[in-house]
Amino acid sequence: MSPFSLQIFVTLFVFNLFTPYVTQSLESQALLEFKKQLTDPLHYLDSWKASDPPCHFFGVSCENNTGKVTGITLENKSLSGHLSPSISVLRSLHVLVLADNSIMGVLPAELANCSKLKVLNVTKNKMTGSLPDLSNLTNLEALHVSVNQFSGRFPTWVGNLTNLVSLGLGGNNYDQGEIPEEIGNLKNLTWLYLSGSNLRGEIPESIFNLHALETLDICMNMITGSFPKALSKLRNIKKIELYDNKFTGRIPPQLATLKLLEEFDISSNQMYGTLPPQIGNMKNLIVFQLHQNNFSGELPRGFGNLHNLLNLSIYGNSFSGEFPKNIGRFSPLNAVDISENKFAGHFPKYMCANGNLQFLLAGENNFSGELSDNYARCKSLIRLRIYQNQLSGKIPDGLWALPSATIIDFSDNDFSGGISPDIGSAVTLGELKLMNNRFSGYLPNELGQLTHLQKLDLSNNDFCGIIPSSIGALKQLSYLNLKNNSFTGAIPADLSKCSGLVDLNLASNSLSYNIPESFSQISSLNSLNLSGNKFIGSIPEDLHKLKLSSIDLSNNQLSGKIHSDLLMMGGDQAFIGNKKLCINQIVKGQMNLRLNVCENEYWHNHKYMTVIFSIALLVLVCMVSGLLVLCCRNYILKENYTTEDCEKKAGDSEWEMEIFHPVQFDAEDICNLDEHNLIGTGSTGKVYRVDTEKAEGMVAVKQLWEGKANKVFTAEIGILGNIRHRNILKLYACLTNGVSNLLVFEYMVVEDSLKDSDSNCIAGTHGYIAPELAYTPKMTEKCDIYSFGVVLLELVTGRRAIEETDGEGRDIVSWVSSHVDRYQHVYKVLDHKLALDYHQNEMTKVFMIATLCTAKRPSLRPDMRDVVRMLTDTKPLSFKLKEKCRESKDLYLA
Repeated sequence: MSPFSLQIFVTLFVFNLFTPYVTQSLESQALLEFKKQLTDPLHYLDSWKASDPPCHFFGVSCENNTGKVTGITLENKSLSGHLSPSISVLRSLHVLVLADNSIMGVLPAELANCSKLKVLNVTKNKMTGSLPDLSNLTNLEALHVSVNQFSGRFPTWVGNLTNLVSLGLGGNNYDQGEIPEEIGNLKNLTWLYLSGSNLRGEIPESIFNLHALETLDICMNMITGSFPKALSKLRNIKKIELYDNKFTGRIPPQLATLKLLEEFDISSNQMYGTLPPQIGNMKNLIVFQLHQNNFSGELPRGFGNLHNLLNLSIYGNSFSGEFPKNIGRFSPLNAVDISENKFAGHFPKYMCANGNLQFLLAGENNFSGELSDNYARCKSLIRLRIYQNQLSGKIPDGLWALPSATIIDFSDNDFSGGISPDIGSAVTLGELKLMNNRFSGYLPNELGQLTHLQKLDLSNNDFCGIIPSSIGALKQLSYLNLKNNSFTGAIPADLSKCSGLVDLNLASNSLSYNIPESFSQISSLNSLNLSGNKFIGSIPEDLHKLKLSSIDLSNNQLSGKIHSDLLMMGGDQAFIGNKKLCINQIVKGQMNLRLNVCENEYWHNHKYMTVIFSIALLVLVCMVSGLLVLCCRNYILKENYTTEDCEKKAGDSEWEMEIFHPVQFDAEDICNLDEHNLIGTGSTGKVYRVDTEKAEGMVAVKQLWEGKANKVFTAEIGILGNIRHRNILKLYACLTNGVSNLLVFEYMVVEDSLKDSDSNCIAGTHGYIAPELAYTPKMTEKCDIYSFGVVLLELVTGRRAIEETDGEGRDIVSWVSSHVDRYQHVYKVLDHKLALDYHQNEMTKVFMIATLCTAKRPSLRPDMRDVVRMLTDTKPLSFKLKEKCRESKDLYLA
């Protein structure tokens, strides 16, 4: 061997000998740079040290022979920060999993250099920017970038990754576009997730050639067209999620040929027609959901023979006829929502045959007959709502004792019998609704054991006897309605121990004795109705301090004087029918009430009438004299100031005018402030009406008081000078010369009817006015908070304050209240144009702030400082991937 050859041999030997160490050093540096860009509050990356090889780093895996890094798995480790491009040094990297963290910034384009990468998963982070072109990663088998904040064009380059088995792109902020045809190239694909991707148009035919596909999820987009018959080509499909799109047409019979289909959801679309009977033969069905469409006809009988069915949700359609009687008999049924349809006949009795049923929701149908005893053994039930049917007979005792139930709603039926004492076993119950039936008998003391109960509505029944004092133990009770029954005796004083009570209605019973003085201690109380009973004695002395938004004590046998604050809350209608109740003579005159004047007070006042009149006359003379002196002095001063100063200003060469809107007037047109044109005086200045005789016509000129001029002047032009809104007066210009400051506004056409001194109209726009202004004319900050809350509701729901399209001009606060109370799912009332998955968290927070601001009771509303703080805290958070809820609208309340 020659010396040269020997040298080459030694060099190659040494290089090969030390190459692993050189590689490890480079990869170690790359990983340490990667760590440097991340924030690790839980210290998972503390083991990443320069003194150790990468294979010893937490979450890092390596090849056994070479020690090269092949995998990084740091899922759900509370990491934040950014991804460093240094990761591209790891040329042997096969797996990169960083899902369920809070990593921000862009996905580095340098990742395309990791040519051996098979799995890339950054799902559920806060990453932004456009997705880089990763089409060079031809070895990729799983690409998951869902639920981030990626923007830009929907990636069409994924069609080059022909080895992909799993592809998740959904839940991002892409530009609006169509599903790319190129996805049809991915013949090995088994899982495709495009949910919430701002997609429109129809599903391309190429998708139906993905014969290996098992999951197709394109929900929460704007996909249009008829339900695609070509779906039947996907012979291996197990899960189809197409809900919340704009599909039309019927479900084709070909769907039944998909023998492996387990989950099917076409809810919240515009589909119609009857269901093909063949669908009842799909033996592997586990989840079947098509709520909120326009389907009609009967549900296929075959559903009663399914052995795997867990979830059936078809509410909000027009299904009719008899419900398949065997549904649940052979399957582990867990959740059923068939509400808001037209089902008739006997209520099916086998839905809990396997003891697995948790949610049974069948309200707003036409079921008749009695409930089966089978449900008395259904201990798994959490929510039972069968309201608004034609069901009758007695409730089986066991149904009162459901140990896991949170809601029992039998309202608006024809049930009879009483409440069983077994109800004491329903220890988790939060709502019990029995109104509008024929229930009767005494209320059991065991109601007091329901310590989680928040709503109890027994109104419009035939209950009798005394109200059990045990109800006072229900500390979480906020709503109690026993209206229109036959209760007798006294109101138990312990009822005032329900410290969270907001709404109390005991009207139209035969209750007697005094109204408990302790009622005045229920500080949370907002509405009180005790009308139509036999109460005697006086109204509790401190009841007026509660500032109720609604009160009705009419048609009883009460006596004594009514506090003026209570009159402001309820007016005389709240007290009529109590012959011995009376009011102050002065109050009667001021409020024009029909109630009697208290006799003893009249004679007491008459006795000292002369003294009072003399004192009043003396005070009046002094006041008038003083006012005359002041008026004369001010008139002389202001006449001099207005006339002389304006004359001086009109010719002043140093007069400055700043324009905010194009105008044709000048300073001379504005300066003529005649006292005859004065239209208002406030704490900051006087306002005059001035005719410019130019294009603007009449304007309003505000002349600021000298002491407040600079501060007010700066504040008003700083705000109004930059605002352009149809509901805010225009600030045309401001004028100053160092001596006087004038603001020139658009002049507004107030109707004369509103100026009538006898008018009791409330100023403000209907829909924004706080409810307490119905009984008190006093404006407070809490009124403004209410109006601001309405504006927030408009923003997050996309509705107007008053929506005339509802046919009844319903205000947004009551609309939101009825929908959330009914569905208990905030997403249902949010504006669907904005409430994509990645916005729902923040929109929900703003919605909750709005509901606080629009609370009926003023004292429960936050002040503006707190509102600002809460809104400031409502910054984007890590989006939690919305697991597909198999419960329907009411299941979200569990």
